[in-house]
Amino acid sequence: MADGQRSTDRAGRRAKRFLSPSQKYEIWLQLVRGETTIAEAAEQYQVDRSTIMRIRTVAKEGALSALAASKPGRQQAERDWELEQARAEAARLGEALKEMAVKLTLVEGKDGWGSRV
Repeated sequence: MADGQRSTDRAGRRAKRFLSPSQKYEIWLQLVRGETTIAEAAEQYQVDRSTIMRIRTVAKEGALSALAASKPGRQQAERDWELEQARAEAARLGEALKEMAVKLTLVEGKDGWGSRV
């Protein structure tokens, strides 16, 4: 579709054309491979050259930030703070229960358990 055939908005300007993420990715790949130029891609997808340049810039910045964030080796699993707190609390309560059992044994004596006086 030529520029003259494209629809216009109320002010007489060209209507905006929104590209899908897959289209943007395909444009970026074509630019990286050298299969097309910015002007050719803009004409093919019926968008402004600045749109194609922006796609190229965003893809480059995204790739660089993703590569900067990636670390070599196996990723360490995130710590589950709630699980760790629950285990610590269970261990603390277990120790308290053992102490109470020892005190009860000392107070009542070993024979006091289960026997009727």
